[in-house]
Amino acid sequence: MAIIALVSAKGSPGVTTSALACALTWHRRLVLAECDPAGGSVLAGYLGGALDGPRGIGELAVGELRDGNLETAFWSQLVDLDAPKRERLLLPGVVDPAQAGSVTPLWQRFADFFASLERGDPPYDVLVDCGRLRVVGPPWPILRAASVVLLVSRARLPDLSGTRAMVRAIERDFAEHRVPPGSLRLLLVGDGHGSGEVSKALRLPVVARLPDDPRTAEVLSLGGTVRAGRPLMRAAGALEVPVGALLERRRARLAWPVSQGVPDAV
Repeated sequence: MAIIALVSAKGSPGVTTSALACALTWHRRLVLAECDPAGGSVLAGYLGGALDGPRGIGELAVGELRDGNLETAFWSQLVDLDAPKRERLLLPGVVDPAQAGSVTPLWQRFADFFASLERGDPPYDVLVDCGRLRVVGPPWPILRAASVVLLVSRARLPDLSGTRAMVRAIERDFAEHRVPPGSLRLLLVGDGHGSGEVSKALRLPVVARLPDDPRTAEVLSLGGTVRAGRPLMRAAGALEVPVGALLERRRARLAWPVSQGVPDAV
């Protein structure tokens, strides 16, 4: 149905943890794609390095540059997080720094391919962990192609200072590339300033807030049994509702006849 991207301005606000929690709780059929240029962590962390052999976006990039076979190779590079249902799939991120050079030139190719998955049989959403934007070779084409971009931030002043600058940087980039307005939202993590206060200061709506839940965050980072009743998992599951509503409003907005004008951004 859509590309939903999560990204942050600074290190360790919980982008990967938030994305994985959503992937494990949402009812949508989806692919969790680790597109952080700094590298992926789910294979070695949550999955405990249990899989043998290389797999993931780095292998796809090398194959695409060599053979141009992304469409056929893609499905063989996925990990079923809920086997054998194939409803929650993982595309692992780069593990070898040498692969990063192969991935960066292909961000637009990956963005186009991810967008095509909503027309597949069956269709898949793509939940993309874009990591931090302040790295070499960030996945800007994927952010521009996303129906929803969630800028993940803690609600403390040092974090919000960097997030404010990143909001303006993303808005400038989207305006320059004529990305339709309304896709960018804040996703707050943990305690700190109130959501209304943050939204007013950054001039950007807050879609939801995920709680600090160190026990669950450790499981999602290092492996173990995920308990659906834990605060982080409940909040991540609930996030599907406002994100789904935003997707529907944006879909309706983009389909609005030009002769009737364009409704206000949502």
